[in-house]
Amino acid sequence: MNEPVAKPGLVASNAADLEIKDAQLIFSAVWSDLVERHGRDRLRFPREFIWLGGAPGAGKGTNTPFVAEARDITAPPVVISSLLTTPHAMALKNAGQMVGDREVIGLLLDELLDPKYHDGVVVDGFPRTKPQVECLKLFYHEMLRLHAEYRGTPVAREFRKPMFRIVLLFVSEDVSVERQLKRGREIRERNRQVREAGGGELLEERATDLDSDLCRKRYKTFKDTTFDALQSLRQIFHFHFVDAEGDLPEVQRNIIREFAYQSSLELGPEVFDLIQHIPVATQLAMHARQELVERLEEYEEENKELFCKVLKLIESKMVPIVRAHAMSGLAQINSEDALLDEPLALRMLIDVLSERGFHATVDIHRVDVPERVNPETWEIICRTKKVYRIDVRYPPSDIRRGH
Repeated sequence: MNEPVAKPGLVASNAADLEIKDAQLIFSAVWSDLVERHGRDRLRFPREFIWLGGAPGAGKGTNTPFVAEARDITAPPVVISSLLTTPHAMALKNAGQMVGDREVIGLLLDELLDPKYHDGVVVDGFPRTKPQVECLKLFYHEMLRLHAEYRGTPVAREFRKPMFRIVLLFVSEDVSVERQLKRGREIRERNRQVREAGGGELLEERATDLDSDLCRKRYKTFKDTTFDALQSLRQIFHFHFVDAEGDLPEVQRNIIREFAYQSSLELGPEVFDLIQHIPVATQLAMHARQELVERLEEYEEENKELFCKVLKLIESKMVPIVRAHAMSGLAQINSEDALLDEPLALRMLIDVLSERGFHATVDIHRVDVPERVNPETWEIICRTKKVYRIDVRYPPSDIRRGH
């Protein structure tokens, strides 16, 4: 009799459902334990989380401090492998218990309650498995519930809306294997020198750094578990895929580019909707030169007489003062010329100076000038005059002196 054949799609679906259910059970137990030990109002986690993963040899350890610096995070990173050497984790191991997903997540969330992570934290090495991914989603939603629950209360700042970023440092298999083997050779050579010198600390020589087949196996494990797990979060959280194959300066440039400030990502939707109609400075600057040229052409074509008067004012009254202050790079000019009462003339003046490489700003000051005294009331009658205070900035003179 033929055995019934299981449908691959159904098996995969059941396995995935089982993983999700396991994750829900794991997280529920961890969260309940946190509430019981700390109290719900003390579950004060960081606002910004960077969940950092990387292929073997991608330079995760080297670049973790730089990733933190790019986001102005000053707290030390939480390294999952280091958490497993804490007294709590060692006690579990000594009791013969496995440090599985539940224990890892419990250790991690407990650590994240430390006030030093209040403003932000980089978590190195989590999530690595699909159950951990599901727990990460559940953690995010619990933080949203806390944010909603305490919003408008005196402690609202302690329960801010969370920002999760997934960062993946990626290299190809060949680059990964090459870097792992290089690291193995360097560690072995260093240890040889330490032994010959008869003193110094020996570094761990990992078998996976000394055998190309083991290196490839380690990379495959990364691709089949961590990579796929992190990729599944692409549609949920801000995802940063960093090409880590180049040299260190190139990789760090890639990191900076990935973390360039984007208000649509970092602000809440309510705030972003309110401010999005105000232009972004970089967008204004992008076409500023072309627009300046167009305006100058229009001045000559449509308002040539006024344009020439402005040019004459700049040449005769302003340039001599600018030249006199060439050493400092700043000329401050006061003008009462009635020509500048015309708004278009003022715009022409600023545009001409900008075209010539100066940075000009204009403030209009109104000054009361006594004219006469009312003989009956002895009141001083004043007239108001406008004084245009023009600051012209430019690169100062670079004088080199011999020593």
